[in-house]
Amino acid sequence: MSQENKTFSLQIFLLTAIRLVVNTSIRMIYPFLPVFARAFGVSLNSISTAVTLRSFMGVLAPIVAPIADQHGRKAGMAVGVGMISLALGLVVFFPVFPAFCVSLSLVFFGLYIYLPAMQAFVSDQVVYQKRGKIIAITELAWALSFILGMPLVALLIERYGWWSPYPVFTFLTVLGFIGILVLIPGNPKYVAPKQHHLSAILEILRTPSALAALLMGLFFCVSNESVALVFGVWLEDSFGLKIAALGAASAIIGLAELGGEGLTAWLVDRLGKRVSIRLGLILNCFFALLLPWIGSSVSGALIGLFLFYISFEFVVVSSLPLISEVFPHRRATLMGLFLSAISLGRAFGDILAPKLYTHSFWLNAAAAVLFNLLALAALHYVRISAEEKPIKGSLT
Repeated sequence: MSQENKTFSLQIFLLTAIRLVVNTSIRMIYPFLPVFARAFGVSLNSISTAVTLRSFMGVLAPIVAPIADQHGRKAGMAVGVGMISLALGLVVFFPVFPAFCVSLSLVFFGLYIYLPAMQAFVSDQVVYQKRGKIIAITELAWALSFILGMPLVALLIERYGWWSPYPVFTFLTVLGFIGILVLIPGNPKYVAPKQHHLSAILEILRTPSALAALLMGLFFCVSNESVALVFGVWLEDSFGLKIAALGAASAIIGLAELGGEGLTAWLVDRLGKRVSIRLGLILNCFFALLLPWIGSSVSGALIGLFLFYISFEFVVVSSLPLISEVFPHRRATLMGLFLSAISLGRAFGDILAPKLYTHSFWLNAAAAVLFNLLALAALHYVRISAEEKPIKGSLT
């Protein structure tokens, strides 16, 4: 392995490790929601409202994502991780509910600065034909945050109380910030011409291919959320095994996420990005319809959920390298817009899913299929130059 590739491997390890820490700090809120509510002496509704407000930070992603296009990938990543460190540290020094609420939102905001910058950095370094594998490796941090991170958080909280994960995450993100300063090159291969953030966003939105890519992400997230939001209610209503069934379902989802990311790393560059997305969407449609049919038993329902989630994760991760090449000179800005589209898709799905479920879970499955088909239609209009002409990169 050349020195250049060794350095890049170390950079990928650093960037993935940062994502693992940040994702764990974000995802720990869900399983330990009652713990935090008791610690602050507030109702579950109050803390759920704080989590909901945090989710709206995704809509603001386009405002901050252009930092990495205008000032370089290193600047974008450093600003994002620096903000995350400060947000986590806020709870360390002010362990009260208002600080906790502010921290939730600022961590999410920092992630939406870091993530597009990181994905743009990877895309700058790796040729399009091999990019899917590297991006999929960084995405493993999402599943591992659930599989590895949650047991660690549980151990810390059990031994030292609800507050204990925050000093650990603050320290690790500070290390990550230092790592970015030391390991990430300060002179990026490409920095976009200076342009007002709003002008850069409008330039992308006026491009039909970019708009199609954003609609694709929105549609397949509405599809997933149509089922994901109500699967716990469905399991409880169907089997009356709330704790056991939901605990098993959580483990199944974590394994499905890991499997989807692993499959993407193995297949997406071999099959091609478009073929992978199409295959994932078609399989997700099939598994969505299969889910209520085989869900007459707990084991059947859990198998169905595993297949549904692994195919969705395959779609999401396969889409990232494709999106990275739709608008190469505004990569970070478009990736930020894509994150925003995903957030909006989840929001629409959260509104739609309960209304459908009041009639029948079959309607949720049918809605998942419908929005997946709309995503397939949008994919047809996504155009990128790298499919016809390979781009240059440091990894060949």
